[in-house]
Amino acid sequence: MNFYIIIPAHNEEDYIGKTLQSLVEQTLLPKQVVVVNDNSTDKTQSIVEKYALNYEWISLVNTQSSEAHLPGSKIINAFYKGLKTLDNAYDVICKFDADLIFPKHYLEVISSHFKTNEKLGMASGFCYIEKDGTWVLENLTNKDHIRGALKAYRKECFKQIGQLKSSMGWDTVDELLAKYHDWEILTDETLHVKHLKPTGQSYNKASKYLQGEAMYKMRYGFWITLISALKLAYKKGSLSLFRDYMNGFFKAKSNKVEFLVSKEEGKFIRSLRWKGILEKFI
Repeated sequence: MNFYIIIPAHNEEDYIGKTLQSLVEQTLLPKQVVVVNDNSTDKTQSIVEKYALNYEWISLVNTQSSEAHLPGSKIINAFYKGLKTLDNAYDVICKFDADLIFPKHYLEVISSHFKTNEKLGMASGFCYIEKDGTWVLENLTNKDHIRGALKAYRKECFKQIGQLKSSMGWDTVDELLAKYHDWEILTDETLHVKHLKPTGQSYNKASKYLQGEAMYKMRYGFWITLISALKLAYKKGSLSLFRDYMNGFFKAKSNKVEFLVSKEEGKFIRSLRWKGILEKFI
């Protein structure tokens, strides 16, 4: 299968070389890798340029957005800058972070999953972070959710869900819409990906309200947002974040922020979310 990979990068000089090295060592090489250097002020560009000189399937796109490191729109806007440079001859399109080290057989195993199951729309491994000298499963990981750091989409699924939403919550709504369109999602516990920089470590402080806004934009409604906000704040070890998430939700509602999904899709999403919540208590 032809894998195209887009990697948004902002000041990733400590990590991007390791990510690219792990990709050039894959047993199944990608057909195209595009690194989108978004307003970096460090050596990110020069590191990528060295790889691009040695591997014709690696390319660099330079773009400039705001210096504020916010989740969601900044990353996806950079992703689209890279997507515009690619043709349509891919089977699988990937959005990867610039701070990952993939096991050598990663793409080969993901390819095998897609080949085996024609209804498989999205697939990934699991993110591990280093803690006290040991690589442990990152605490934000759920077995039924693909982390935004390592998304891989079958072309048909990617197009049917309307590609990626330029908003906080893009890496949740993509899965919900995939399920809405009857695609399956798979996470392979045997694929351990080293995540060198824990999620959210460099995010701007303003991002804390965007999570609640995203829940509103996905049409969760009050009660699902309340439960989801509590769960996420608990996982991140900061109950004060619960207040921030709920404030974000109510601000979005008050300002009548545009939804990411239609009413019909929202109804499906709420039903799916309630089903998942109830299954955990029954």
